[in-house]
Amino acid sequence: MIKKFFDKDKLYLRVAAGFLLGIVFGILLPDFSIAVKVIGDIYLNLIKLMVIPIVICAVFCGIANIRNGELLRKIGFRTVALYVLMFVVSSAISLAIAYVIRPGLTASFENAPVYEGNVAAPTVTSFLKTIVPTNIFASMAAGDTLPVIIFTIVFAVAIVAVGEQGKPVVDLMNSLSAAFFKMLHYFMELTPLGVMSLMAFSVAQYGAGIFGSLAKYIFTCWLCCIAVFIIVMVLPTCLITRMPVGKFLKACGKIALVTLSTTSSAATLPTTINVSINDLGAPEAISKFTLPLGCTINMCGGACSFCCLAVFVSDFYGIGLSFGTIVFLVFVATLINMAAPGIPGGGIVLGASFLSILGLPIDLMGPISGFYRLLDMAFTTMNVEGDVAANLIIAESVKGK
Repeated sequence: MIKKFFDKDKLYLRVAAGFLLGIVFGILLPDFSIAVKVIGDIYLNLIKLMVIPIVICAVFCGIANIRNGELLRKIGFRTVALYVLMFVVSSAISLAIAYVIRPGLTASFENAPVYEGNVAAPTVTSFLKTIVPTNIFASMAAGDTLPVIIFTIVFAVAIVAVGEQGKPVVDLMNSLSAAFFKMLHYFMELTPLGVMSLMAFSVAQYGAGIFGSLAKYIFTCWLCCIAVFIIVMVLPTCLITRMPVGKFLKACGKIALVTLSTTSSAATLPTTINVSINDLGAPEAISKFTLPLGCTINMCGGACSFCCLAVFVSDFYGIGLSFGTIVFLVFVATLINMAAPGIPGGGIVLGASFLSILGLPIDLMGPISGFYRLLDMAFTTMNVEGDVAANLIIAESVKGK
């Protein structure tokens, strides 16, 4: 039993144990819990350390590994355009629901959290200057994710354009990607300690009021995912393709069994392709292009995740988000979405990066990490079901062409 607890695929159980122990320490040993926050700070630093390498490798490899140039020209633009549209609509729905529920606003704290930083409120001029840096290495060193993503996209497209000459670079980046994800795996093994420290600090600092906010946050995220599934996936797919709702839901159910257990869109990909082709009748050539691409850049669940996270954290610290900042966060989420690793827990790294770009504190990523698997089950399922829906719509759009 103890040996199974320490299996590599049982990390979520160890994180849950750390979460519970943190609550106990926070209640029984408040002074000790505040003193050992340094452990949680180190954990968050390790997570931030991996943001730039993971973003670069994930974005680059997602673009550069697309080999089928003819198919890319035929359906590539409309596929990416549909993915972006689905993401933006999912973001709008999630923001609307989150701002109705306001999960971080109504909790009663013993010591109200205060944030003294500055939230990003970019003008068009400052934004353009930000994403076009004079030195990309300086941007990497400063942790400026947005210009790094833009540079990486252009660089990857250029490497694809030079053809065979770019193959050594692609091979190198694929190797670096494997190495960086292995490093991330090592650091994620420290999550139970980090979560225990940060959860203990949160309970000791803010009192029991934090539990109501966290529970409300979980409910909000799941509600957003359900709404996105119905409005963004089921209704458009069944209306455009004239597919019976029952048939589509049955196929989605088969895929959900895998996503809920693995919380990995990459691990679910074989099942996604098989169900799309054999159960839903999607063309094989299109499915084997759009579904792997969607596994990398189509993250409707990510839209729910980022938007709920921004509203929750800003309300938790009593920070107001202007309309311009909300538009900016949707744009940032759309770009960061392309760097989603497609692995369990990858959203923790990207969530920290997302909050940093917005100028919001990332401290809550520790407590959130403790129950992130509950959220990741919903987010991953929406990511993959979105790929299936988009695949069917794209196939319908090129039928007879």
